Amino acid sequence: MELLRFATAGSVDDGKSTLIGRLLHDTKALFDDVIDAVAATTARRGGEGLDLALVTDGLRAEREQGITIDVAYRYFATPLRSFIIADTPGHVQYTRNMVTGASTSDVAVILVDARHGLREQSHRHAALSALLGIDHLVLAVNKMDLVDWSQARFHEITAEFAVLAAKLGVSMVMPIPLCALDGGNVVDPSPHTPWYQGPSLLEHLETLPVPERAHGHLRLPVQLVIKPVLGSGGGSGAGALAERRWYAGSLAGGTPAVGDEVVVLPSGTRSRIAAVEGHAPAVRIQLEDELDVSRGDLIASAHLRPTVEPHLVAQVAWMNDKPLRAGSHVLIKHATRTVKAVATVVHDKLDVTTLVADIDATELQLNEIGTVTFLTALPLPVDPYRVNRTMGSFIVIDEVTNATVGAGMVGAGSVSS
Repeated sequence: MELLRFATAGSVDDGKSTLIGRLLHDTKALFDDVIDAVAATTARRGGEGLDLALVTDGLRAEREQGITIDVAYRYFATPLRSFIIADTPGHVQYTRNMVTGASTSDVAVILVDARHGLREQSHRHAALSALLGIDHLVLAVNKMDLVDWSQARFHEITAEFAVLAAKLGVSMVMPIPLCALDGGNVVDPSPHTPWYQGPSLLEHLETLPVPERAHGHLRLPVQLVIKPVLGSGGGSGAGALAERRWYAGSLAGGTPAVGDEVVVLPSGTRSRIAAVEGHAPAVRIQLEDELDVSRGDLIASAHLRPTVEPHLVAQVAWMNDKPLRAGSHVLIKHATRTVKAVATVVHDKLDVTTLVADIDATELQLNEIGTVTFLTALPLPVDPYRVNRTMGSFIVIDEVTNATVGAGMVGAGSVSS
């Protein structure tokens, strides 16, 4: 069955967890024991019925604080399509988790409280979604019941978001008025919106085209080198293949085939594929020639090879209390290789509210986004992020604590006006 991945995003208390709980409940995706547990917790807190936000707020700390901290993944299916939902945090402190959840999503559902309209986190999450290559946004104007299902208020918010989307370069936006609490326009149409002729949220998610993210050019980051078993064969044919090394990993693009000419990067040596085993994405291949290939290398199409150079210019979402400045020493993990690197230039910093880049910025602080150049100890083979998410992205690691402190997108482009 066709799979769609989508992330929910927005400010605190805009109703993301409740929306997902409503989707799961109304599509009959919740088991009876889950419903019973949610009902018991709701009653213990003095509430009535089901607090559907508890379906995704699974951590004890989240339930106690009433906010989403971690990314909660949920799965459900309808007769038309299967789904993976990433319920991402709204609090600014946990923006890093939002990046994690949205990085693998095809669609971002940006929730907005109809009473408050767009807020700073709405802008930040929309900007991050655009940088992460999500070309389809759903503007879910939630809590419409609290503004008496006002058509004028809905159109006011959608007009403001249209300006934001245009600045971000996102052309596919579906605005939907809804109420996650009672389910209006979530799965079934609401009787309170006779003025709205569009689909419910579920209907829209079931019918929109799944973005094609398959990269046509072979990219196999080597994760494991499997040495031949001694004495396993002779000097030709199957015996010769048995004495060759296998190179295993998860495909980041393309489909390997026997006879394909490939290049091993960053060394640049060439060969042809002699054998292939496994099914995408996990495969292993043998080459016709004995080459010096190790974990962290990339086996790629020889005719359509990625760029290899020690300077990475990327849009970076910074996730650490310690600012990123020129001269900062870090580790960069790209595909299966981790290398030492230094930030050489902080080019600009994005104002997430105005979407104007501050070209005088000299550092990125927690939850800020900007353009940075890194000099890596070893050249890395990269594709533009919008062409290949895996080969165009990397994470930044603190070399002392080994904590993830940033996420980078190579050639993602600017979202500033």
